[in-house]
This record gives sequence, structure tokens and C-alpha cells, in this order.
Amino acid sequence: MLGRVFNRLMCAVVGSTLLICFGQAEAEGGDEEWQFALTPYLWLPTIDGVLSYQEPPSGGGASGDGLNVNAGPTDWFDLLNFGLLVSGTAQKGRFSISSDFVYLSMTSKNEGQLNSVGDGSNPGVDLPISGDLNLSTRTDLDGLQWSLTAGYALSQTETSTMDVFAGVRYFGLDVSTSWELTAEITAPDGSVVLPAMGGVATDTDIWDGIVGLRGEVGIGESDWDFLYSFDVGAGDSDLSWNAFSGFGREFGWGDLLIAYRHLEYDQDSSSLLQDFSFSGPLIGGRFRF
Repeated sequence: MLGRVFNRLMCAVVGSTLLICFGQAEAEGGDEEWQFALTPYLWLPTIDGVLSYQEPPSGGGASGDGLNVNAGPTDWFDLLNFGLLVSGTAQKGRFSISSDFVYLSMTSKNEGQLNSVGDGSNPGVDLPISGDLNLSTRTDLDGLQWSLTAGYALSQTETSTMDVFAGVRYFGLDVSTSWELTAEITAPDGSVVLPAMGGVATDTDIWDGIVGLRGEVGIGESDWDFLYSFDVGAGDSDLSWNAFSGFGREFGWGDLLIAYRHLEYDQDSSSLLQDFSFSGPLIGGRFRF
């Protein structure tokens, strides 16, 4: 309940902030025109964390059992089925509106590891699953991340900028795991907690309010800039944070970006994502118009 109230409040605040930014930009921008930038990019993250399924697995098991699945660390190249990544910015004077869109469809085959399964007859007890029992574990993940922020330049010179920003970030995730073990998992009383074969699936929608700082700093007299961005958020997650740093080089057509990005989510123990992160290099092109 508190999470939903917080999210609605953040959406109202961001919506109002966007309107204020547009109004202030028009009022203070004078003869300055809106400037736009569109950045398609390729991100190659390693995925790491634990998927904590609260639903009982199919194929048997005591009612109310949950399953913890180690989702990494696994490299992007081993996972990706399809990806679409693009960000954009509209700026006038010191005010800016930015958005980032990431869609990733991934499959992990034989890389996942079932960590433990809850014992329904003994609530709160986790039964570990030995890696020797794991013949095959497959996890399918479809994730959509979208953010919308409003920013204001605290510092703005010919060679550097530093903006403070606030907004919302959405993360929607559809995930399923299937497994094949050499033997079923049983509780101390002999009851079957996890069958030798089965599966579990769930989805989640996470809305977080975020605040952060970003900027660019020119490197001497060269065409290179140092880029950085950092934000933290909370709402449906206990904590989420996103960090980005790297370099950009100016060309006639726009800018080449080479950087490293880390996005992490952590929810409470009754939710899906436990210290779940996407972390890796990215390369992109920023086109200004």
C-alpha cells in the first residue's frame, strides 16, 4: 500500500516538474531553441543475483514452497535473444527532459543454479540444493526498463555541464525457470518439497522514484569528454541505483560513446529480485538535432 502511494506521489511530482521545466525553459530560454539528442546504444551486461520465486513450483512440492534461483553471473553474449536500447534528451537553456528505454529478452541454459527451496512443512527453513543434482536449469527473462526525468544545470560552461535530476524508473520483468535434477528434494519428514523435474514462472512491475546527478567534462583541448551519471531510487524496491561513466568523442555526425553501466535492484525478502544487477560495457552513438 505504501509503495503504491509513494509511486503515485512520485508520478504526480514528476509530472508537475516536467510542466514547470517546460514553463521555466520557455520563460528563461529567451531566443534559445530546444536542442535534442537521440542515442541508440548497445549494452553488454553481466547479470547477477537471485530470483526468489514465492509461488510453489509446478510438478509437485508442498503448498507455499518458494524457490531461489541463482541467475548468474552470466555474460550477455550467452543470454541475449533480442534487445532494443535507446535514450533521448530535450534541452533548452538550463532545463532538460530525458528518457531511457531498455528492452532485453534473454535465455540462460544450463547456467542457472537452484539455490534452495522453502520447506512448506517447516516455514522459514531453506533446504539447499547441491550443484551435483543439477542436470539442466533454464531461465527465460524478458525485461523492460524505462525512465523519465527532469533536470536542471547547476553548472554550465563551454566545456562542462553538471545537472541534478529527478524522475521515475519503471522495471517490468517476466521470468520463468525450469529444471531437471538427478533426484527429488525431500524434507526431513520425507515429504517431497521439489520434484526432479518442474518449473515456476512469475512477473513483477517495479516503480521507483529516483534522484541523481549527471554531467560532462571536457578533457583538455581534445575532442574527448568524460561522462558520468548516478542516481538512486526507492518505491517498489527497497533500493535501486544506476551508475554510468565513460568517454565521448565528437565527430561531424555526432558523438561516439564508450562507457560502463551498472543497474541494480534489491527488494524485500518476500519479493522477486534479491541483489539483482546488470553490469557491463556499452557503446553508442549520440545524434544531435
